[in-house]
Amino acid sequence: MNIVLNWSDWLALFGHFLTLSLLAVGGGFSVVPGMHRFLVTEHGWLSDPQFASSIALAQMAPGPNVLFVALLGWHVGINSGGVLWALLGATLCLVGIVLPSSVLTLFATRWARRNRQRPAVRAFSLGLTPLVVALLASTAWLLLEPNIGADASWRYWLAGVVAVLVVWKTRMHLLWLLLAGAVAGALGWI
Repeated sequence: MNIVLNWSDWLALFGHFLTLSLLAVGGGFSVVPGMHRFLVTEHGWLSDPQFASSIALAQMAPGPNVLFVALLGWHVGINSGGVLWALLGATLCLVGIVLPSSVLTLFATRWARRNRQRPAVRAFSLGLTPLVVALLASTAWLLLEPNIGADASWRYWLAGVVAVLVVWKTRMHLLWLLLAGAVAGALGWI
């Protein structure tokens, strides 16, 4: 894919990730649909396979969960002309998604700790739960969308329902579910 980005496009990329950072109350994955809409649907800077493979590759790598954001920026840069642009894209996206939320979290948690007994602080904390659940559900839908339709395998749905039930009803570590999914995929079950 070859794209041409000017400085206003790079600034728009950075600005978009800055704003997504303030919405990412459930972590970077909660705003994946917003990233997809901006990078793939609106601007066409990434293809669907590039977007999905960036997330998959970053999740397989050790390190923080948010690394997929840098990989998205890297691919935008590669598509626009090479390694130096890729470094710029990775830096803009990663700094954009990390900086505002980190600064806000630092100040907000200090304030909330001092005022944790106030009813408004407790209500705000409780009110965030449905927002985080909805944002994560929209991410799950976006990642499952290629497997939804007439040719979708019932095994995908069964694996998803089983994973949700196991997470909900047990204290099993998520890495065991990831391992089980990898084994099922390697054996051709899903």
